[in-house]
Amino acid sequence: MSQATATMQQCIENCQHCQTTCSQMLTETCLVEGGPHVQQDHVKAMLDCVAACQACVDFMSRHSAFHDRYCGACAEICRVCADSCQQIGGMDQCVDACRACQESCSAMAA
Repeated sequence: MSQATATMQQCIENCQHCQTTCSQMLTETCLVEGGPHVQQDHVKAMLDCVAACQACVDFMSRHSAFHDRYCGACAEICRVCADSCQQIGGMDQCVDACRACQESCSAMAA
């Protein structure tokens, strides 16, 4: 496997993990905890992150010539989501998944 292919595969895996983690945290933590966990901006950031990760997986999986653009946007969205989750507190799994995805998507966008 070439380095480029390995890097893309790792990014796909990070995006999938981030998508799953954010979805689970939203439904199993945020909706249960309420309060700041369900503030509109926070929920939107999480939903945007889930959608962006799915789009990146789709574009990278088919080796689209546009995957770098989607990865750049995903990196920014993951940063916003991680920052929001960190600020809310008690969402370390989401923060870690978003930061890993942000890093790999940034590399794919470069």
